[in-house]
Amino acid sequence: MRLFGPLYDRVIAWSAHRHAPRYLAVLSFTESSFFPIPPDVMLAPMSVSRPERCWWFALITTVASVAGAMLGYAIGYFALEALLPWIEEVGMLGEYREAVRWFDAWGLWVVLLAGFTPLPYKLFTIAAGALNLALIPFLIGSFIGRGARFFLVGGIAGKVGPRVEPFLRRWIEWFGWGVLVLAAIIWVVYRGNG
Repeated sequence: MRLFGPLYDRVIAWSAHRHAPRYLAVLSFTESSFFPIPPDVMLAPMSVSRPERCWWFALITTVASVAGAMLGYAIGYFALEALLPWIEEVGMLGEYREAVRWFDAWGLWVVLLAGFTPLPYKLFTIAAGALNLALIPFLIGSFIGRGARFFLVGGIAGKVGPRVEPFLRRWIEWFGWGVLVLAAIIWVVYRGNG
């Protein structure tokens, strides 16, 4: 079954759209506060299709993501009690509590780690607000962590993208299904140990 090839072609087409930077900014903003899809899925193809603009795309992603982190912080600060039932309903209460434990153990260093890794960053932005962490260090940590991640993704995609694009197009189905299987294995192991 061909699933990832058509998706790949669609994302590449979207990434070349004249409004793609706006879509990237909206995706980056929402992902930091409530949306589940990371902006990397748009940043990388945009950087592949327009490598001369990869740094600009990474900057858009970073700034919009940090702005979204401020919304996540505000949600945690002002509306955590109203949000907790929904977090539990979508099955992320355990992850939220783990984020709170990480903040208790490591403080603001968690913002750098969560900003760089594929962890659900929105849980950390909401937890930071709920714990009333200092806003300026939170924003600086978010900018450094998110910026490091997105400039790395954009830079690599912009540098090797045009050369690797034919290879990716040829093997995208295997790659896509492999990532899906790996994510399922990690999820099962994580849930089993949680």
